[in-house]
Amino acid sequence: MSKSTEGRLVWNHSTHIPGLIPILERLTQQDCIQTITPGVIGRVKGHCPQMQLRVSVPIRGGFKLIARQGKTVQEVFVLTSLSQDKLEESIVKAMKN
Repeated sequence: MSKSTEGRLVWNHSTHIPGLIPILERLTQQDCIQTITPGVIGRVKGHCPQMQLRVSVPIRGGFKLIARQGKTVQEVFVLTSLSQDKLEESIVKAMKN
């Protein structure tokens, strides 16, 4: 019987893209995700009406994600042993709920 341990969501910033935190909380419940840390928020020229969360680049021990909504963009760092494909599947699941 294997014990599933829930990942951890780090709250190091006071501001987040609206709607991002519930998605990240669902993502922490996926297997093999250790830590999720929202990072810097920025502004972009393009407008993205729906929340988007996509894998950007690999980092040591995981991946950097980019969250976008409206003209706002936020980096999200995920420490995980999942492959990029499996992480992308987990993101899709977390965004559907």
